[in-house]
Amino acid sequence: MNQPLVSIICLCHNHKEFVEESIQSALDQDHSNLELIVVDDGSVDGSKELIKAKLSETNIKFISIPKNIGNCKAFNAGFRESSGQFIIDLAADDVLLPTRISDGLKGFDSETVGVNYCDTYLIDKDGTVLGTQYNRDTSGNLIETPPNGDIYLELIDRFFISAPTMMIKRVVLEELNGYDDNLSYEDFDFWIRSSRKWKYSFTDKVLVKKRLLKNSHSSRQFRLFSRHQKSTLEVCKKIRHLNRTHEEVKALNRRCKYEIRHCIKQANLALIPSFLKLMS
Repeated sequence: MNQPLVSIICLCHNHKEFVEESIQSALDQDHSNLELIVVDDGSVDGSKELIKAKLSETNIKFISIPKNIGNCKAFNAGFRESSGQFIIDLAADDVLLPTRISDGLKGFDSETVGVNYCDTYLIDKDGTVLGTQYNRDTSGNLIETPPNGDIYLELIDRFFISAPTMMIKRVVLEELNGYDDNLSYEDFDFWIRSSRKWKYSFTDKVLVKKRLLKNSHSSRQFRLFSRHQKSTLEVCKKIRHLNRTHEEVKALNRRCKYEIRHCIKQANLALIPSFLKLMS
């Protein structure tokens, strides 16, 4: 049987310390039909030169963006150059374990599954393992299995997927026209829009290492005056449009209350009336 082509889009922005390990983890996959595209989003720390040196004797695609345009636009630039039937969005400070692709492909056992996700080791700057995304007992077994199938409702209520663990069917991203590049971050919007139509599968294995850094993109979400909250508001507007059931409406109400509390904590008071308007 022919292996499907899988495209890994490795996004780098000032990840000089980690980008070589990230690229190598993509190349070390045991799935052979692989396309790697490296995108540097306006790095100023020497990442570009390091990437060029590592890729100099390969035919790996390298997209160098002169000025930082943000994750969503940078990913879309890489996606447009890709050809894979499946896509992995790999931040250049994260690491794929060798069977990420081969194990993940087993999760696409139905035409209705659009996204596969898995567990991840949480690591620090030096690569020391701090734990896993999901709680496991002393034998390594999950204490509670993350949601599978139609998870739209659960995604309104809470964040439980680690974005680096996703493997996505190309057709899903094509239908969504990639990430919404009007937003400052991508995952919540992608989860909501994709899960309205497509099912998710969970692979009960730790197949990724996610690096926790003080100045990471995700850590900035909860800082004072975070611009991510405005993007969250835009996603909540989409949820209101996509909702079909009373339970989904109630979930949006809970989400808005949660976001209002964070607006107060982060001094984004001007956004509160807009969240209130979304509540029924």
